[in-house]
Amino acid sequence: MAQKPKSTRATAPRLGKQLKRSFFDRSVHEVAPDLIGTTFLVNGVGGIIVEVEAYHQGEPAAHSYRGPTPRNQVMFGPPGFSYVYRSYGIHWCVNFVCEGAGTASAVLIRALEPTHGIAAMARRRGLDDVRALCSGPGKLCEALGITIAESELALDRPPLALYARAETPDIVTGVRIGITKAVELPWRYGVKGSKFLSKPFAR
Repeated sequence: MAQKPKSTRATAPRLGKQLKRSFFDRSVHEVAPDLIGTTFLVNGVGGIIVEVEAYHQGEPAAHSYRGPTPRNQVMFGPPGFSYVYRSYGIHWCVNFVCEGAGTASAVLIRALEPTHGIAAMARRRGLDDVRALCSGPGKLCEALGITIAESELALDRPPLALYARAETPDIVTGVRIGITKAVELPWRYGVKGSKFLSKPFAR
């Protein structure tokens, strides 16, 4: 019989104030580190954001670099909406659109610490290791049930919700992962020493 997955926390942490779309109406480089420690839920399932990456239209790693397309059009719209895309034709990845309309920047959510709906996440992922449920952008989308159907949705309306962090964690930065352009930019942010990262930060 498979072992029931258990959280590393005794109980799910109490949720803070729900964040509104206005939270994203500023520089992606301000929003990205401020997302670390917040809680992201989809239909009540999710956890604490422990790792993100920032992308801006002015650099070639961003999907918006060459201008709007049917796929990335939401990035050019108002802030506070989701942008979901398929990575390598296999995994869904979720981003939060930032800055004013026309600037096309977004934050990729790379990893979560599972806190809410862990049994549902384990069932979707087909594993019991809580640390591996959301330790990557594709993994967390599978765990939270995110597909293209969740793209272009307001981040402060059901089924999506984002809650303020209780305290500011110790945040580290580094270069982004899995890209071939603008690889030198230190636009990856995460919780120092977290066991839930997709990949440890270089020391």
